[in-house]
Amino acid sequence: MLVSVRSAFLIFAALSASSVAPAQVHASAEPLLPAIGASSPAAAVETPLDAPAATANAASPAILPEDEEDDAPAAKPRKSTDLAALVAELRSSDPGSRELECLAVGVYFESKSEPLIGQLAVGEVIANRASSNGRFPSSYCGVLFQRGQFSFVRGGRLPAVPRASRQWQTAVAIAKIVDQDLKDSAADTALFFHAKRVSPGWKLKRVASIGNHVFYR
Repeated sequence: MLVSVRSAFLIFAALSASSVAPAQVHASAEPLLPAIGASSPAAAVETPLDAPAATANAASPAILPEDEEDDAPAAKPRKSTDLAALVAELRSSDPGSRELECLAVGVYFESKSEPLIGQLAVGEVIANRASSNGRFPSSYCGVLFQRGQFSFVRGGRLPAVPRASRQWQTAVAIAKIVDQDLKDSAADTALFFHAKRVSPGWKLKRVASIGNHVFYR
């Protein structure tokens, strides 16, 4: 009888020990769960890093007017009292068209050594002739090629010009100023001119004397 009671006690103790062990293993695993969550790719710290970028993108349309202004065509030069400033702005080796080239050639060969106002006046004579309603040819090139008017035109051809020279580039600028009517001249109405060293005896109205030229209408 004693043996059976002792045996029963040992069996009960063994069963009690086996039922506690699984519970202890499960409890010790629970602290690992928060650690797994902390290493999740969806970390909360990434959200505020994206926020400034979104804000910057939202604000970018405010820059558009400035961009549009940069892409706008360059404004046409305005009339100015400073002829030298206009010449500096428009000086170029390329007139841009055959007609402007003819006008620049006329300015160059007739007045390249004259002051800027003298070159402007010569350009005005060529332009005035072209717009004289039939009295002269109706284009700059036609005015130059009219027989017996400009001594530098020979054989129906314009002479070559040194396009890299500053004097030619200045003549191109003067041609653009005359063509766009950007600067008033003392010879605005002139149709003729001659060098002061000669006296042709013209019975014309004298308009101005500029540099080494006298201008008439």
